[in-house]
Amino acid sequence: MEDARVSMAPEGLSRRARYFVEVHGLRVPRPDMRRNRDVWLSHGIPAAEIDRAVAFQDRWGGIALPPAPVYEGGPRVLNADVPEDRADDGWLIPAGDCRVSMAYGFMIGPGGEFGIDAHRWTPLYASTDGWVESLALAHHARYWATSITKIKGAAIDAVDLDRYEPVPEVQGLTDTWWRSKDSLIAIYRGEAVGLATPQCREAHVYGGLDDWGLRGG
Repeated sequence: MEDARVSMAPEGLSRRARYFVEVHGLRVPRPDMRRNRDVWLSHGIPAAEIDRAVAFQDRWGGIALPPAPVYEGGPRVLNADVPEDRADDGWLIPAGDCRVSMAYGFMIGPGGEFGIDAHRWTPLYASTDGWVESLALAHHARYWATSITKIKGAAIDAVDLDRYEPVPEVQGLTDTWWRSKDSLIAIYRGEAVGLATPQCREAHVYGGLDDWGLRGG
């Protein structure tokens, strides 16, 4: 089976994210997680965790999206795999293979959070929908901004967010997006938290945006 465009994005996304997935995404062949159920149960994986893996695969499995501006681009293709018990962090579900060799993997948390599993589990967004919304917003902002400024490390502490409001659709946790009257700011803290490397904090400031540039639907 050949790769194909995503004919219809998963329900519940913003108009901007639906357009991003359907125009820029590909659907590649995906394994059916249901075929693994009996084997996984025999290895002590709870049925509820298998159900979560199946649900993720049904919604997102096989979707390949353009690379993220950070995290070396994010998962190459969204795909579930064997749920993994992380003791205090609960059960995590792999979300797809990395594009390059990385010090961490992309996982789905016990509450559906999308994040990275490095020295510690670090949820980036409250759901995979939030991760995809962040990809769509970054793609949109890069196109419409008249200026893009990248800030790294301790310099992020000087970023003044008083005139900004959070962008709710990305469901930010460790990573967040902020909107003002003419600019967007994405703040990425995942590697800094997950790898205990504060110098890895990064902010992208997209300036000179009109109302369409700020929202895009």
